[in-house]
Amino acid sequence: MTKIVVDGVEVDVPGEYTLLQACEEAGAEIPRFCFHERLSIAGNCRMCLVELKGAPKPIASCAWSVKDCRPGPNGELPTVVTKSPTVKKARNGVMEFLLINHPLDCPICDQGGECDLQDQAMAFGVDTSRYEENKRAVEDKYIGPLVRTSMNRCIHCTRCVRFTAEVAGTGDMGAIGRGEDMEITTYLETAMGSELQGNVADLCPVGALLPKPYAFKARPWELGKTESIDVMDGLGSAIRVDVRGREVMRILPRVNEAVNEEWISDKTRQVVDGLKSQRLDRPYIRRDGRLVAASWGEAFAAIAARVSATTPARIGALAGDLASVEDMFALKSLMQGLGVTNIDCRQDGTKLHPAMGRASYIFNPTVAGIEQADAILIIGSNPRKESPVLNARILKRWRMGNLPVGLIGERVELTYDYQYLGAGAETLAELASGRGFAEVLAKAQRPIVIVGQGALMRTDGLAVLAAAAKLAHPSPEWNGLAILHTAAARVGGLDLGFVPGAGGLDAWAMTRPGALDVLFNLGADEIDVAPGAFVVYQGTHGDRGAHRADVILPSAAYTEKSGTYVNMEGRVQFADRANFAPGDAREDWAILRALSDVLGATLGFDSLPALRKALYAAHPHFARLDAIEAGGLTFATQTFELQPGAFTSAVQDFYLTNPIARASAVMAECSALAKGRLQQAAE
Repeated sequence: MTKIVVDGVEVDVPGEYTLLQACEEAGAEIPRFCFHERLSIAGNCRMCLVELKGAPKPIASCAWSVKDCRPGPNGELPTVVTKSPTVKKARNGVMEFLLINHPLDCPICDQGGECDLQDQAMAFGVDTSRYEENKRAVEDKYIGPLVRTSMNRCIHCTRCVRFTAEVAGTGDMGAIGRGEDMEITTYLETAMGSELQGNVADLCPVGALLPKPYAFKARPWELGKTESIDVMDGLGSAIRVDVRGREVMRILPRVNEAVNEEWISDKTRQVVDGLKSQRLDRPYIRRDGRLVAASWGEAFAAIAARVSATTPARIGALAGDLASVEDMFALKSLMQGLGVTNIDCRQDGTKLHPAMGRASYIFNPTVAGIEQADAILIIGSNPRKESPVLNARILKRWRMGNLPVGLIGERVELTYDYQYLGAGAETLAELASGRGFAEVLAKAQRPIVIVGQGALMRTDGLAVLAAAAKLAHPSPEWNGLAILHTAAARVGGLDLGFVPGAGGLDAWAMTRPGALDVLFNLGADEIDVAPGAFVVYQGTHGDRGAHRADVILPSAAYTEKSGTYVNMEGRVQFADRANFAPGDAREDWAILRALSDVLGATLGFDSLPALRKALYAAHPHFARLDAIEAGGLTFATQTFELQPGAFTSAVQDFYLTNPIARASAVMAECSALAKGRLQQAAE
């Protein structure tokens, strides 16, 4: 630690701190445009100038380390002044230069109300300009369907350039020209290829880069803001849902150092239009081969007639990837009341099971723990498509240096270098015998073995899991077995025990011809149900599940209900309601509670608080928000036989993985661009 005096206040900070960080520790406000805590230091906006005693001129505090400050001639502590006339004059001059070419767009700029340049011009600028020449004009660039450009406003802070190189790892953006002719652009003005590109709009301090789908839709002061959790993948990124009236206008990231830092994927951010398109807003019943609108009473009566005409052994229930813990708990309780054991939340057929211990199906090292890893092995996964924000965390650790990364599965383009070991089970068997990359893992103090759902959906999924656990060398101090989930509901469902009971059928068995008479489908849209069964579909969109349904019960989307989710780490998270469901759509637990009366298996709760009380009584860890409940590894010593064959990723099209995304026109455009890039690369 190093002592330094800032505006008369003595602080003790690490020597690696910049003066800007030291000043903020002392309570001083330092303006900045180019500096960002998660990006490398550029030092090119000069807005953060401060006066360092002994220095011949004001210095850029973002680029000067505390350890580089010299003591006074008599051993006095280094002294920094942030409010002197010299500093004020320097900042006024910098702001005057920044505004020389900046257009007077504030009344029509979408950044208005959230603009760093506006705020800092008011706080640190002057009210006049001595510049009389014409302003510079720059053509707007096309950089993709998600980010709109207005490059006249660009102040060359290079935040976007550094983000695409250091966080996204694609290096999509750069600068051409010099001096006044410098312009920020992509290579040949092509669309950015990163799955995190929307974050550059958050980083831009002046409105040169803005979210294109949200352009000219609303002002920030018109919006109601609700903290929530993302369900587009298994990471559980912290988000903020902004609503005007009943309509979701935009989704932004919230800071959560343990999970997503302050980044979110493009699917998380721009799936907004999918929340409004192709929505189910009333019950439907299939009559004469066609779905027709019906009342809730008619829909419930049709379901009751089918249930009463069969036996519990011929009834089943599936839970989809976007279901909340409360919804799955209500469905499981209803099935228990009916005596049904055919239930499953693993619609993709993965072999994960709560009987093997919680540590067998969660990301044990935690997402933040990736930064402590000294070796990583990826099995049957493409983290860039399955969880882009987690992939950015791996890149962050890789950029620190000395991190060997191995991959078994499809040879894919990640954002960091890796050693390609092989395509499938044969390579994994070789590693399990202690050869090759296994030696690297054995020598590592904190190895991580990331297992994707693509490797666990195979018939030998348990063998893959056991081999991965062996390679991870789990111990009480460090468990490196990391299951990468693609479904937001999966860990919560496994925690609930939403898996087949004694003699029950799993998801794939339930959907075969003649397996069941009645199937309750809670938003499971990624699986095909064979003809024969009477399907009751509870969901939000007219997707695959609704097309197969005999009765449709419209439900609320994740922004329209209060719910609990468990991310891939096993971290319990809470998502609050931001708006209300359209038409007659209701929350899933409320639909199931009303249906239970008709089916003669009345559930023991009449409200969401009562449901949660019963949930917490049965599973106490759900009450501990933002906590991770550990679990024992009980299968590591068992022997399973690996079967030959290549591993494939569970996600082939990142942009179209769930009903909400498939209803989004923006996601469809992104998907088409991604396929075009793959086709060009193949040619």
